[in-house]
Amino acid sequence: MEDSTPVSGSFDKSRVLNVKPLRCLVPVFPSGPNFSSFPTPQGAAPFVCVTPSGPFPPGVAPFYPFFASPESQNPGAVPNQNAAFSFNNPNSISNAVPIASYRTPPSQYAADANGETGSSKRVTRSRAQSQQEDRSAQYLSSFSMHVTDTDDTSKVGRSKSGSRSKRTRGRQDINIASTDIDIDSVVENILASSNIPAFDMIRRTDADKESVGYNLMIYDFIRRKITQIEESKDAVPGVTRRPDLRAGTILMNKGLRTNSKKRVGAVPGVEIGDCFFFRMELCLIGLHAPCMAGIDYMGMKISQDEEPLAVSIVSSGGYEDNNEDGDVLIYSGQGGNYYRRDKEIMDQKLERGNLALEKSLHRGNEVRVIRGLKDFANPTGKVYVYDGLYRIQESWVDKGKSGCNVFKYKLVRLPGQSEAFLTWKSIQQWKEGTNSRVGVILPDLTSGAESSPVSLVNDVDDEKGPAYFTYFPGLKNAKPVDPVEPSTGCVCIGGCLPGNPNCPCLQKNGGHLPYNANAVLVNQKSLLYECGPSCQCPPNCRNRISQSGLRVRLEVFKTKDKGWGLRSWDPIRAGAFICEYAGEVIANHKPEELGSENEDDYIFDATRTYPLFELPGDSNEALKIPHPLIISAKDAGNVARFMNHSCSPNVSWQPISRENKNESDLHVAFHAIRHIPPMTELTYDYGMVQPDKADLRKKKCLCGSMKCKGYFY
Repeated sequence: MEDSTPVSGSFDKSRVLNVKPLRCLVPVFPSGPNFSSFPTPQGAAPFVCVTPSGPFPPGVAPFYPFFASPESQNPGAVPNQNAAFSFNNPNSISNAVPIASYRTPPSQYAADANGETGSSKRVTRSRAQSQQEDRSAQYLSSFSMHVTDTDDTSKVGRSKSGSRSKRTRGRQDINIASTDIDIDSVVENILASSNIPAFDMIRRTDADKESVGYNLMIYDFIRRKITQIEESKDAVPGVTRRPDLRAGTILMNKGLRTNSKKRVGAVPGVEIGDCFFFRMELCLIGLHAPCMAGIDYMGMKISQDEEPLAVSIVSSGGYEDNNEDGDVLIYSGQGGNYYRRDKEIMDQKLERGNLALEKSLHRGNEVRVIRGLKDFANPTGKVYVYDGLYRIQESWVDKGKSGCNVFKYKLVRLPGQSEAFLTWKSIQQWKEGTNSRVGVILPDLTSGAESSPVSLVNDVDDEKGPAYFTYFPGLKNAKPVDPVEPSTGCVCIGGCLPGNPNCPCLQKNGGHLPYNANAVLVNQKSLLYECGPSCQCPPNCRNRISQSGLRVRLEVFKTKDKGWGLRSWDPIRAGAFICEYAGEVIANHKPEELGSENEDDYIFDATRTYPLFELPGDSNEALKIPHPLIISAKDAGNVARFMNHSCSPNVSWQPISRENKNESDLHVAFHAIRHIPPMTELTYDYGMVQPDKADLRKKKCLCGSMKCKGYFY
């Protein structure tokens, strides 16, 4: 793999990614011309730069976890942008030893071929890249995001125009471009003006789950904002924009990452089964340092000599790995130009990552395994699942499909760990009908009302289901409310497009589409505007995400101590739409006047205070909804009625107004706060009641989180 460094001159360090786990290439983010091919006059929405203290430009309302209450904040200065970042070797390694059934119908998946590339094949492991690695770094891979302004004699660099940078990675050429907007300034404003918890917590050498979660959410929020900005520009032929790498570069240069010290064994704050949608996320939390290479290793001093030891591997289908067995992985070595069409294929050599795996076989140290699986919701992407600790049991040399020698390593999963990859395999079998889901009461409790079936499952006790209710996927509003302001809707016949200044729906959302191409919410707002009955755009318009029904396969299941709950068979990425809260809209009533306590369990009250919507500089302001919204799902409702409360939720709600000139069309949509692995219970914060309703009965909270208040209303 060829090194890539910038030509001489002074560069903003956050604009260049200098990744050197194995002396990898340097992604460069040049500027590109702004073309426009829209049928209607379109272009980038005007950008307004603000001071760190605000006011915020449209669309830059901070996303969770930036909504913490003022009392919990510890504002600090923005970190030094020039701070270098590197891994250090640990002094020691770990010495840890190692019934009713039914066949589900195939699920429907929404796919957008033109969506984000995410962690596509372009970013899967390419072990052949390490062939060009500097011999001086054979035993120790460092990860330094600090970029100097010195010259470099690399073959690949920026052109004189600075408009495009090219690098070779495996089988494909990747071009990375930036927009004319100063993305770095946008990020500076976001970081400086958002109520982010102390950055020192994120920079912990030994992190915890909270700091790891904050780090990932900050990264994902910035990545989505960069995506939103770049989508406002027309595509440049031959150029692939990579917001995932750009966002990671900026955070790395600011030192905003956790677990910066390389280690053998488990990574603090990372749990088995955690899933990721971008390789850069693995780097930011210290799970796997190289952003492209599949083998991560470190130098360990043994007696007088230093030996390389493997610390983690990524198996994502780029090589001839055998990963069908849930507890055994046959892993192929790196090198040999295996997927390089521009290079002659040759035998792999026992060096670098291959040598590290061989040394780990003899030393018997634990190796972290991350499995890359197909993302069915995004055909070009992958989902990376941390599958726990393995040990290398044996190694050998085999003939690959190319006819050249390939190193093979047999890794065996350590016993006593929770399931991860096996869970994913089981779910796939349920979907394919090759295995049955245990405990199914109803294969589809929606009776076809949703595009995807929702199973009703109880594998805990003998209860046959929740109290009777009618499944209804929308809102019943007996007394429609007159619209606060007239709405004419948009005339985007082919659908609303990013950067269209003539679209009134985009104007109401601050000049941007609120969702990216993968149907992910960019950031939460006090009120979001979607297209509605007044608009001429089609049902598949990108500004109608909450109207398209369920996008993931859900199941209602019996919990051990909280009644019925809701979870997903599919992984859910941060910001993804899950469902809306359906039921009967109640007018002119207070929740405490609506009947029994049992009924109150199925009421969504938008007049409550929800901590996720405490905006910086305006934390005491109520949600900017046009009128009070109270929804009862006791007699009729959808899956949202089964979501339980948590003091540390993984789901948040977003008020949405749909363009309707006849009535105020207000809805409540639920989105994922962070990436949610399959079979994880979906929960949201029920909120706090107003002071005049404080006499309502408190209920004991059983969420079990570290931040549990002990009760909820």
